[in-house]
Amino acid sequence: MRILLVEDDAETAAYVARGLEEAGHVVDRAADGQDGLFLATGGGHDVLVVDRMLPKLDGLSMVRAVRAAGIATPAIFLTARAGVGDRVEGLEAGGDDYLAKPFAFAELLARINALARRPPLQQEVTVLRVADLEMDLIRRTVTRAGQRIELQPREFRLLEFLMRREGQVVTRTMLLEGVWDFHFDPRTSVVETHVSRLRAKLDRGFGRDLIHTVRGAGYVIRADG
Repeated sequence: MRILLVEDDAETAAYVARGLEEAGHVVDRAADGQDGLFLATGGGHDVLVVDRMLPKLDGLSMVRAVRAAGIATPAIFLTARAGVGDRVEGLEAGGDDYLAKPFAFAELLARINALARRPPLQQEVTVLRVADLEMDLIRRTVTRAGQRIELQPREFRLLEFLMRREGQVVTRTMLLEGVWDFHFDPRTSVVETHVSRLRAKLDRGFGRDLIHTVRGAGYVIRADG
């Protein structure tokens, strides 16, 4: 593996780097958070090993910046601060593991190997499409055939629920729980009313319907008419 080690203590850095290289890994080193960030965002690393207390840019801020850049390389923090709150802070900053100093090198190596074995995270979907219907989850916009469609927040949530299950029949109960957070039947026509309004906005005037009623079952959104 190619590992980035960001550690300002020269003795600790040399010790860890030597051990990793003896284990067959390639190690890039940085002595402060700014250089670490520069190397980390350059890509090509399998694991980041980051000291929490670093000059110029602390380890938490460095990993936050790495995550903000869209880089999901697993990161393990090394730190003398081992309290529960410190560990939680490290994980919330984007770290995947946390090892308190002083540590046994064998444990560090085992944790690095464990992180490297994790399957890569799938890139989060930000745009949903069904035929000529497109939903941008970041911009919170919906278009059909390039034409902007204005939806109320609940309509947007309803459409997202359907689009994420394209081709799958969605029952009234599923919609009540997934869109309205109801875990009981309110005995109202709230689902039918919102589906009807959504259909009027999405299908009317576009030549073919995308939202269909499946009698006795529920609703489905599909591109094949």
